[in-house]
Amino acid sequence: MFNSIALLFFPLFMALAATSDLLTMKISNRLVLMLVAGFFVMAIALDFTMQQVLMHMAAGAVVLIFAFSFFAFGWMGGGDAKLAAATSLWLGFGITLPYLVYASLFGGVLTLGLLVVRRYPLPGPLFRVEWVARLHNEKTGIPYGIALAAAGLIAYSDTIIFQNLIA
Repeated sequence: MFNSIALLFFPLFMALAATSDLLTMKISNRLVLMLVAGFFVMAIALDFTMQQVLMHMAAGAVVLIFAFSFFAFGWMGGGDAKLAAATSLWLGFGITLPYLVYASLFGGVLTLGLLVVRRYPLPGPLFRVEWVARLHNEKTGIPYGIALAAAGLIAYSDTIIFQNLIA
């Protein structure tokens, strides 16, 4: 029973992050902290060595430093930066680079898609839907949390956490 619930924890929070970013253009600190806490619960439950925990923490810290640099330049939102770091904590160094490549590709497609859609007027009934109107507004950002979550979901099956839970 624990394995089934534990196996779904990360995907559930990735889906929540993507949905939150799509609907509100925000990723809550509480959600990110739950991801971080969930990693440590998994690490304890799966008997990670201290070295494994520290390496995962280092992966998260490296991504946090780079992501907040991007945030400082206005290239990424703060919630996105925290989500990328929390996700990298779960993935570890071995899977973080592919995760970031996936996130970049998905983010590029998402950005280009929104730029194209934003060139056309929004149909009247959709304009009344607050999150759709916000998403269509060219002055708002890109909900990059969607790309980060999708990339995290793809990379998750390669993690030591996933592998231990399905064994």
